[in-house]
Amino acid sequence: MSFSRIPGHSEIIEKLVLSVHEGRVSHAQLFTGPEGCGSLALALAYAKFIGCENRGESDSCGTCKSCVKHEKMIHPDMHYVFPVIKKKNSNDEPLSDDYLAEWREFNTNSPFGRVNDWFAAIGAGENNAQGMIYSVESAEIIRKMSLKPYESDYKIMVIWLPERMNNTSANKLLKLLEEPPDKTVFILVSDEPDRLLPTIISRCQLLKIPPFTNSEIKSYLRSSYGATDTEADNMARLARGNIARAEELSKTDESLKQNLRFFRELMRNAWKRDVIELIKWADEISAGGREAQKNFLNYSLRLLRENFMLSLNQKQNELVFLSDEEASFSEKFHPYINFENIQTLAGQFSLAISHIEANGYARLVFLDLALKVTKLIR
Repeated sequence: MSFSRIPGHSEIIEKLVLSVHEGRVSHAQLFTGPEGCGSLALALAYAKFIGCENRGESDSCGTCKSCVKHEKMIHPDMHYVFPVIKKKNSNDEPLSDDYLAEWREFNTNSPFGRVNDWFAAIGAGENNAQGMIYSVESAEIIRKMSLKPYESDYKIMVIWLPERMNNTSANKLLKLLEEPPDKTVFILVSDEPDRLLPTIISRCQLLKIPPFTNSEIKSYLRSSYGATDTEADNMARLARGNIARAEELSKTDESLKQNLRFFRELMRNAWKRDVIELIKWADEISAGGREAQKNFLNYSLRLLRENFMLSLNQKQNELVFLSDEEASFSEKFHPYINFENIQTLAGQFSLAISHIEANGYARLVFLDLALKVTKLIR
């Protein structure tokens, strides 16, 4: 990844480049921003720039030995930590290194990929597992970062989604950040910094990354996906600064269609008070993996919000962001989402997310949710 491949964030990139040129590379940095803001891509491009042997004024050269190894993700002084899942039929805690081949492929194919895309790539749905950074990872972090740099001036570790760290790993990471080995750089990349230990945040130089602008996303869609001006404009408006969402829209992702189908079936059967169909619905959705279940629940929260905006007649103010299929369904559905039920409905879907994250029995969680929706939807 190079800075030139990131469609925007020019001011942030200038600051990162300047810090390297002036020798002000902080040993611990936290890149944080909303999903789809390109924070991981920025971290990888920054790490590559730090290690580049022939840095340009604004980007890495892309051709030196270090850049080639960074691009292939095989540099001996570059390390990665990210959420993983347990292998099927295994109780052993996995390491990030166990998934390095998948990690390289994922970042090559999806430089702005989201956590749900990553979990789908490593088969989280098949194992019904939740991704996390396990406690066994802490010993590996200490071992790797205690070694001296092999080829570069610094040893660099990118930790993607540190909020998914086991508490043991998080506390050991904190000790490393407090007393870092010489010539080491930790780059933490977080979508939800409020879930991190406050002491970890306080030890890091914070870099807040905003969403992409509509014009940046439109330009990216035209150049990377061949979208027409009209298509790019519509997808950029729906993406709302989330470049991964824009990519999803351009590919008409299957998971998006499935989530809409699940939502539509839930609401229709809840309105009809068809308990038998709601039981079948709960059985079907609970058969999927936990990450897919959480993805659906978050998708539902977004659709509830958009339909509430429709009920408030906010389409005329361009505050409704729905795809064509979603808009077609919502045209008749939105009157059922109003001031009287929106807060309670949103609360029930949020509660279901908490129960799934806590490894609650999915079939009961979704059946309970469906039955509560029947009381709220009229």
